Amino acid sequence: MFVLNDTPIDPSGLAARLDRVLTEPAAHRYGLHMQNAGAALSALLYLRAQNAGVFPIHPGIPPETTREMAQAAGCDVMLSDGLKQTALPQAGATPRGGVLVQMSSGTTGTAKVITRTWAEIAAEVESYAVFFTASAAMTPVIACPVTHSYGLIAGVFVALHRGHVPVVLDSLNPKYILRRLRETDQPLLYTAPAMLHTLARLLPEDQRLHAANTSGTVLPEAWFQLIRARTIHLFQQYGCSEAGCVAINQDLQNPYDVGQPLPHAALTAGQNGTPDAVRITIAGQTIDTGDLGHLNDTGMLVFTARADDMINVAGLNVYPQDVEQAVMALPGVSDAVSFRIPDPRSGARAGLLYSGTATEDAIRQACRSALADYQQPALIKHLPALPRQANGKISRSEISAQYAQEAVPA
Repeated sequence: MFVLNDTPIDPSGLAARLDRVLTEPAAHRYGLHMQNAGAALSALLYLRAQNAGVFPIHPGIPPETTREMAQAAGCDVMLSDGLKQTALPQAGATPRGGVLVQMSSGTTGTAKVITRTWAEIAAEVESYAVFFTASAAMTPVIACPVTHSYGLIAGVFVALHRGHVPVVLDSLNPKYILRRLRETDQPLLYTAPAMLHTLARLLPEDQRLHAANTSGTVLPEAWFQLIRARTIHLFQQYGCSEAGCVAINQDLQNPYDVGQPLPHAALTAGQNGTPDAVRITIAGQTIDTGDLGHLNDTGMLVFTARADDMINVAGLNVYPQDVEQAVMALPGVSDAVSFRIPDPRSGARAGLLYSGTATEDAIRQACRSALADYQQPALIKHLPALPRQANGKISRSEISAQYAQEAVPA
């Protein structure tokens, strides 16, 4: 059972219909594209139980694009509204069942097709439920797409594994979300950082969210301070498309403390405060996340930066977060992002965009006081608002391409 918005849904009714119309689902990989969120999730749960392959596709993506995506993901059948089946040409007799198919985020390059077996996902769900004791009695309220692993696996699958009835919201109206949270016993909100920030701003000063989980990006400092003040229990989870969730922070007090490893995963990273590559090992397979960070003396993974975002200044490493933290400590700065810009003498230098009321002279003075010479931004630019994506993420490479030419050689 699950609840869609205000309506309880029993998936068994759709399961009976699917039994009649699908032939040997375990032998097929289905592109699942339905506008009806209740039917889509019910179908996905059925296909998982049948050990079929399934690629859930966001309902907002146009049908022709979904067909292309499904074919590229190895799907041989498209399952759409009304349980309509459309055959998709695929060469060869490659096994197609037994997997969940998803796309990587694409924020650091071209999105990739990721396949994980249902057994791998079951191990993640079990490990997540055992380790994440702080949320054991809470009811997940999922205000993010269940076509993505965050809402689907961490939200829906873990809830069902624990015997909870998850509340899935496909309306992203902030006032509606707040109402459903008030109506739910011990709600644990799964949503994107940007929505969490919006909800924290809308809450009356005498109210707080019971519990919220964040994932996908380190919260900007200004967002974190507001959300932390407006949330009783604030959690962070960390992972990657290839491995799912591998770490959880059960009491988030610093946005860079992204989590302690789950039992089914081993993490390696830097030690003694020195960043190094973050790697995940699960079932004998090692995955390079592309992140830099270190494990502190409690085993907490402390995120530093994406490896691609590190700025090498004449052989010395500059981490964007160090520049950002120096600036965010200054009154009158509401947001900041540091990025790489080319430099003919040192190879690269740091650049900085910020928003707020502080002057550029004040920003430069703060950098001189807090940062080494090689960390000083070659470009400091004020913007009314930084170009963050809808989920709160920011593309440093896109910013670099746009603003690098404005830098003045030091």
